[in-house]
Amino acid sequence: MSNASDGYPNIILSGTDRDLPDLFVNDHTKYTDERLLFNGRKAYLEAVFDSITGRMVARKTLRHELRNDKEERRRFLREARVTAQLSHPNTIPVYEIGESKMGSLFFAMKLLRGEDLYEAIKRLSQHDPLAVQVFTLSEFIDVFLQVCQALAFAHAHGVIHRDIKPENVWLGQFGEVVLLDWGVAKVWGVEDPAWEPEDFQSVSDDEIVDRQQLRTLTRSGQLPGTPLYMSPEQILGHKAIDERSDVFSMGVMLYELMTLKEPFHGETVRKTFDLIIHDEPIPPRERTPERNIPELFESIILKAMSKEKKDRYQSVREMASDIRSARDIVS
Repeated sequence: MSNASDGYPNIILSGTDRDLPDLFVNDHTKYTDERLLFNGRKAYLEAVFDSITGRMVARKTLRHELRNDKEERRRFLREARVTAQLSHPNTIPVYEIGESKMGSLFFAMKLLRGEDLYEAIKRLSQHDPLAVQVFTLSEFIDVFLQVCQALAFAHAHGVIHRDIKPENVWLGQFGEVVLLDWGVAKVWGVEDPAWEPEDFQSVSDDEIVDRQQLRTLTRSGQLPGTPLYMSPEQILGHKAIDERSDVFSMGVMLYELMTLKEPFHGETVRKTFDLIIHDEPIPPRERTPERNIPELFESIILKAMSKEKKDRYQSVREMASDIRSARDIVS
């Protein structure tokens, strides 16, 4: 597969894979009124007030105990710089990359207000009256197509997301749709030294039994991604991951948008991986006949989720084109 198209340059590798310059200076003290939004294993996210610009921003910071870990610093800077370089209406603007007084890396970005796509799906599955009114099939298709735009832009610049899931799609209060979290993204031409292939059979059969962890935990070790949404080639540790892996994950997400259910869900990570590699999903119309899913959309979903890369859509643009055509026919 090509790693660039339509004349777009790839991500500037020299700008994503180096440390901060020796003469770097940054007045981190301008940020005040910190409010914790998310506390992760490797980083945490806060809403903070930027006293220079006079606005609230989001600040993601590498955990203090990892501040001197070479690989974690490299991965964190990669995420910040890839996010910053992918400037698109459906990605998040990065304002600054800096270092705290204690030496922890951080980057500041636009503060988003709203909810992630999974929360919308969950409310809809619980028959929340407002969600039923707002999140129609037409609305979900529009959201999905905007994610396609962000992903196509990234692919054109040589970046594979590798962690597509509803939790990484943010729905703003005024119609914004933003594809988030490029922390395990693959940049063409750059090796992943900490992410060597492994035999998925070596994954512990009781590694995770909690359903919420199966769908939200991003693995950043040997198999980067989130179990419920990973492509077969991600699970098998193939090095030649391309945009068709993201296409598979997009198919999984579209399946969930249409049915409000995950297509592959085992009791553990190992069993979930087995299902993704060996089992065909229950067709969406058969899984939830009450949802009245148009047959055209079922065909799109199943093609995107083909086990073999050659049988899937070869690009997210191709998938988006079929979705627009199907929408026009059924509307």
